[in-house]
Amino acid sequence: MAVDVSRVRDVPLFAGLSDAQLAAIARRFEERHVLAGHNMTSQGGGGYYFFVIESGDARVSQGGEIVATFGPGDFFGEAAIFETLRRTATVTATTAVTVLAMFGADFAVLTSEIPELEQRIAAALVQRHPRTGSS
Repeated sequence: MAVDVSRVRDVPLFAGLSDAQLAAIARRFEERHVLAGHNMTSQGGGGYYFFVIESGDARVSQGGEIVATFGPGDFFGEAAIFETLRRTATVTATTAVTVLAMFGADFAVLTSEIPELEQRIAAALVQRHPRTGSS
């Protein structure tokens, strides 16, 4: 079920996009709730969704080592959609979390339709995965 466009307007990844672009993004998101202690992704698992944290906090681990923390406005899942098809990290809710989730194929279509978004994702991939770069 789509989310209201107001919920994506303040996400830094989508900053400066047009109202029409934001509406297209919001239509493809669904809301999910995750309890503290639950994994939202598991390293090595299949990656079919892109996520934006709306509220709450999470930790990111690779090989059992915490490598980052995420909070509202942070996103994850892009590498599995655009590069590896497998999750590169485990993301675990450290508090109750509300995420906006989008099916990966929908997200790939959006990035091809919105060049600015594709550029931002490419930059995130390079920053988060410097050894693999972007494609």
